[in-house]
Amino acid sequence: MSVVPAGILSGGALAAEETDRDGAAELGPRARLWPSLAAVYRAQLSRARVARIPLLFVATFQSIGIMILMRGVVDGGGEAQSVVAGASVLVVAFVALNLLAQYFGQLRASGGLDHYATLPVPPAAVVLGAAGAYASFTVPGTVVTAVFGCVLFGLPLAHLWVLVAVIPLAGAALAGLGAALGLLAPRPELATLLGQLGMSAALLLGVLPADRMPEVVRFARDLLPSTYGVEAFARTFGPHPDWAFVLGDLAVCGAVGVVSLAVATWAYRRAAVR
Repeated sequence: MSVVPAGILSGGALAAEETDRDGAAELGPRARLWPSLAAVYRAQLSRARVARIPLLFVATFQSIGIMILMRGVVDGGGEAQSVVAGASVLVVAFVALNLLAQYFGQLRASGGLDHYATLPVPPAAVVLGAAGAYASFTVPGTVVTAVFGCVLFGLPLAHLWVLVAVIPLAGAALAGLGAALGLLAPRPELATLLGQLGMSAALLLGVLPADRMPEVVRFARDLLPSTYGVEAFARTFGPHPDWAFVLGDLAVCGAVGVVSLAVATWAYRRAAVR
């Protein structure tokens, strides 16, 4: 027969009484947003590094190939600026919109959201961490595409530093849209289809010069989140850029990014509780 000290019994009885009195045991504090976001970001970055690098090469070569094809049609001027800016942002669209829609669609279908739902992390940290990790892969491909396009069309390289603002803002807008599409799609095949359609829209409406588009197509172009990143980057190729318009386009792109990421967070909560 084992002997249990009376202090343990009395302590256990006291704890049970306190639990009964309070109605429930006190839980530990919930993880804060920024530390949780950093943890999810590092985990997603290490997980996707090997699998996504080949796709990043595909996105970069695709944008470079489109610019080479357009070189036979566009000589220079404003149309060349639109082509280079659109092809550069297309790398962001391929990864942040297309691949993220596929990732969240597969995560929802395979039950992977249940894993994140059991962790004490805010839903916004999951969405922002995954979106930031995927958008980070676009940086080298976007820079290489922009430099190649400037050399190909004879555009100045002086203001390429504006990509420091264009990449995260356009990436946030497109990543939020891609995550929302993947989380709201009832099947992963539909999420893949929607991601492909979104990337095709970014290709057709972003790379082709707007002056040659019908009025209805221009209206659809204004609804695409990446358009304002393209416009902001294209304006910097002029001899005297109007920085007020550049900042205005970047502000619109940032506002759309906030809205799209908020929608993606809501879609994550909706998918996680089902």
